[in-house]
Amino acid sequence: MVLPHTDKSGPSSDPGHILANGHGIPHLAAAGDDSLTGGAISTAVRTPFPPIADYAFLSDCENTCLISSAGSVEWMCVPRPDSPSVFGSILDRGAGHFRLAPYGVTVPSARRYLPGSLILETTWQTHTGWAIVRDALVMGPWHDIETRSRTHRRTPMDWDAEHILLRTVRCVSGTVEFVMSCEPSFDYHRESATWEYSAAAYGEAIARAGKNPEAHPTLRLTTNLRIGLEGHEARARTRLTEGDKVFVALSWSKHPAPQTFDEASDKMWKTSEAWRQWINVGDFPDHPWRSYLQRSALTLKGLTYSPTGALLAASTTSLPETPHGERNWDYRYSWIRDSTFALWGLYTLGLDREADDFFSFIADVSGANNGERHPLQVMYGVGGERSLVEEELHHLSGYDYSRPVRIGNGAYNQMQHDIWGTMLDSVYLHAKSREQIPEMLWPVLKNQVEEAIKHWKEPDRGIWEVRGEPQHFTSSKIMCWVALDRGSKLAELQGEKSYAQQWRAIADEIKADVLAHGVDKRGVLTQRYGDDALDASLLLAILTRFL
Repeated sequence: MVLPHTDKSGPSSDPGHILANGHGIPHLAAAGDDSLTGGAISTAVRTPFPPIADYAFLSDCENTCLISSAGSVEWMCVPRPDSPSVFGSILDRGAGHFRLAPYGVTVPSARRYLPGSLILETTWQTHTGWAIVRDALVMGPWHDIETRSRTHRRTPMDWDAEHILLRTVRCVSGTVEFVMSCEPSFDYHRESATWEYSAAAYGEAIARAGKNPEAHPTLRLTTNLRIGLEGHEARARTRLTEGDKVFVALSWSKHPAPQTFDEASDKMWKTSEAWRQWINVGDFPDHPWRSYLQRSALTLKGLTYSPTGALLAASTTSLPETPHGERNWDYRYSWIRDSTFALWGLYTLGLDREADDFFSFIADVSGANNGERHPLQVMYGVGGERSLVEEELHHLSGYDYSRPVRIGNGAYNQMQHDIWGTMLDSVYLHAKSREQIPEMLWPVLKNQVEEAIKHWKEPDRGIWEVRGEPQHFTSSKIMCWVALDRGSKLAELQGEKSYAQQWRAIADEIKADVLAHGVDKRGVLTQRYGDDALDASLLLAILTRFL
């Protein structure tokens, strides 16, 4: 389900965001069919920042990155998507980039995703020739065979992230002069890179954070180009003729990078296979919109964090809701509400393994797996972190000079009464088709129903995560009704008849309260009790079958 969005601190226009009002997934270059525009003509004031819609989104389900239409990686955080950035020029033009493109050309002839994958293909034309670039975050067969992974908590899959950003070039006609520029800037542009060669020749170099290298990842650049090291930047420049092939691999873990173009090509093929095997499981109609559905599904899958089962709200931080505005928030976390909406979308397309992993993630953070009991929060870090303290980075200009730039999110400890209903609705959606509830989940679900009973009469911050005074938001009351309604149905599945009867009665009480106080004299649901304002969140009344 997708809702329009106008909040102060909730999910916004960041690429990859699940809640969309024309932003979020539609803002992603990845969102429509497999083609990308490659840059729009505009009469607006010229800015050094590309339009947000021109960024392509890559993922290996552990890391993500954004690539501009000019062929520059301008957002990437490793080793996790909520780690400090190593390429951050989307938020400040000096905050790190990784460009691979023809010399003197910034507008490609065409861009697309290879169908059924998150592999980006860019076609370049110059005055002298044509070349094709492919970019991917590499995925390969499961790696941890002899020893267990230290980061994965979920059931191992057939495919695993290799922690390699791979870029390949093929000159297909004439001659093309190609340039590479890799200039990381660690810790959100607070630490410059120090480069050194790591092989006898010019094909490999390592970048480390200059002041505190132990606190940040080491980046290894491997290529069949000749690398030159100039200050904080690794460079290469070569003239390609028809048939020439180039690869550049940036890696940050123990997994070996390709050493030849053939090895790089093989990794690219395996990455394509990983995505296509996943998308093949889905149930997509034979329809002109099929490619759009698949592209949206791939984007949602790309926002999952496979080691824990968390689902990111977005891959970025601080992209503004409005041009030059201040509503610039960090969405690299897992919102309960947003995640369940995304899982709803995947479920309707026949893709439900992500829900199993997310419910296991919820069992982790709620303490159910170790006998503890923690109240459900609005959001968590992708590793299950509960404290997401907000900080402003005053040294960054912000996207298109939209300040402040924030990391962390102060809404993590807000009271939002819709989270219990969204969680219980999602579990019921998946459980009713299986006619059973995972044993580890029942204590968690029972706790969520009890929390809804305890708090439904109180005001909250609502779906839009307002940072003013709490209000009696109608949509929050509706979702508390959902918590009791779905809870009673889940109790029946569990064989808990007394709970089912008790919770159904409270659901009726909540519904009566909403119809008494959340409806104006016209008989129209309102945003909050005692107010005539309308709100798109009230569509939940229909979508959840409250009415």
